[in-house]
Amino acid sequence: MGVTLDLSRAPAKPVAPPNLTGLSRPELAAALVDAGVVPEGKAKMRASQLWRWIHHYGVTDFAQMTDVAKETRAALSATFSLARPHIVERQVSKDGTRKYLIRMGPGIEVETVYIPDVGRAGALCVSSQVGCTLNCTFCHTGTQALVRNLTAAEIVAQVQVARDDLEEWPSPKEDRKLTNIVFMGMGEPLYNLDNVATAIDIISDNEGIAISRRRITVSTSGVVPQLQALGEKTRAGLAISLHATNDELREKLVPLNRKYPLAELMDGIRAYPGLSNANRVTFEYVMLKGVNDSPAEAKALVQLLKGIPAKINLIPFNPWPGSGYECSSWSTIEAFAAILNRGGYASPIRTPRGRDILAACGQLKSESEKVRASARRKIADTPDA
Repeated sequence: MGVTLDLSRAPAKPVAPPNLTGLSRPELAAALVDAGVVPEGKAKMRASQLWRWIHHYGVTDFAQMTDVAKETRAALSATFSLARPHIVERQVSKDGTRKYLIRMGPGIEVETVYIPDVGRAGALCVSSQVGCTLNCTFCHTGTQALVRNLTAAEIVAQVQVARDDLEEWPSPKEDRKLTNIVFMGMGEPLYNLDNVATAIDIISDNEGIAISRRRITVSTSGVVPQLQALGEKTRAGLAISLHATNDELREKLVPLNRKYPLAELMDGIRAYPGLSNANRVTFEYVMLKGVNDSPAEAKALVQLLKGIPAKINLIPFNPWPGSGYECSSWSTIEAFAAILNRGGYASPIRTPRGRDILAACGQLKSESEKVRASARRKIADTPDA
């Protein structure tokens, strides 16, 4: 005898109202018209009004929009949301670095890091994907499988969450704590370029968050076919996660090199829109003991970058449980930098930040597994020399 399951009385799953905080200006105007909240003739004006409240003042309640009519505010509140995503965990390092584990939805968590005293005043390292497909062997994020791309709204939300925590609303013109945005968190931004570009449009808008495109940098491991589009769509600064000077070694460290080898990558960089001495590309080079830190490697790096307006960020390797690599000694890093300097390239050594909370470069990972406190202390106590 067959059994039929009657689902006619099963409660419907509630649908969350559309969130306006991550929409572009045209999308915001269209949403207001489509919902019947604003007539088409007034949509552009009303969208500009809401834009300023959302992105300049950072409000999360339509009732705070005091120059919007009460009946319109009520209609907006009944139809839309301005809610922020949930902060699962907030950690503050002994050096002032702040790391946020942000839940965008069920099973969708990313890490975002605010680093004080970087750039003009402070930089926010944002994620573009949940997990990563690149499997770079020195990077903790690479051990987490890709879940999905983040939407433009979810990228912008990371900036909003940080500014909430920094108490930096309305958008200040001077004395900002957050002045720079770097797409150097979880994921490969060029595999999510459309959403990254839309997010940059929102973040850089002068009537909102107003962080200049000159202070926004996108880091890629070298997705060569997307370099031209990145420059044309975003006009953002370009950073290349390099880490080796020959294909054999780079293929071990950055497997994407098998698809886009160094010669192809360098050609793509030389053609990057707007590249000049005033707008140099940044090469990131993580210092791995006995792997890529010899004087010969430094000299090869100078030759590889010959003719490219560039600076080279030397990054002491930030350990994580099970990584298998060690950081080069400080004297080795300084000797490496000296060779680059003599070759004509600025080569600042990045000070490790947030190691004690696994917030340093290459340490981000959002899986629910937790690192034991004893392991975190061991990592935090790792000497730089």
